[in-house]
Amino acid sequence: MTIWTRLLCRLGVAAGALTSLALPAAAADCSRNEHDGQGYVICRISAEEEPRVGLWLYDDEGEALNNFSNLRSFVGPQTLIFAMNAGMFHADHSPVGLFKSGDETYGQLVTTGGGGNFGLLPNGVFCTGGAQPYQVIESRAFAEAQPQCRLATQSGPMLVIEGELHPRFLVDSDSRYVRNGVGVSADGQTAWFAISDRPVTFHEFGRLFRDGLGARNALYFDGSISRLYAPQVRRNDFGWSMGPIIGLVDEN
Repeated sequence: MTIWTRLLCRLGVAAGALTSLALPAAAADCSRNEHDGQGYVICRISAEEEPRVGLWLYDDEGEALNNFSNLRSFVGPQTLIFAMNAGMFHADHSPVGLFKSGDETYGQLVTTGGGGNFGLLPNGVFCTGGAQPYQVIESRAFAEAQPQCRLATQSGPMLVIEGELHPRFLVDSDSRYVRNGVGVSADGQTAWFAISDRPVTFHEFGRLFRDGLGARNALYFDGSISRLYAPQVRRNDFGWSMGPIIGLVDEN
């Protein structure tokens, strides 16, 4: 039992609520948390921070950024507060689905099923700057509504769909990976970016967002390549090259 769990027990709070209660109130904070015995780093971003959220893929010469070091150089005088990989990609680092950052759009929205986790329907799109500051929208609903997003990245599968776990997730699954993704509050005012400390199942990861954070909708980013840059918790992950990267910058 962790010190946080013992403290909450003394206060009469269920351990399953640990993650959501332990998160600092300050926007754009990254912290280490536990849920159902699994450790996670969670970065919370408020609505006020949305204009400073960025989504990146290529540099000015059209070369894939690939890693956090290149991204830090690319944002120049701005300070990178946190970043993580934000969607699946092909061998040439182009996005598997839709990628939109400002006036730049790469790839196309994919609404049909297929192999791999991306094709495990329903999948979805993380959108910022639309009708709400943050949204996770099921891909077919996105195609029908055509929302105006400042940033949009498609991935899959959905982890939480209108308060319910993805129907294909198994409680007793033996498929475990270090996973990362994003969840959004019911009012669209808060986005949570999370990465597991150790390999977890889809069911465990989805429960983090649904039960620990109260996310109405949440989207899986990846499990083969999951990376986090968060100096606040001394994380600057390296490894295989990444495709789309999402993060927050601070104007100096």
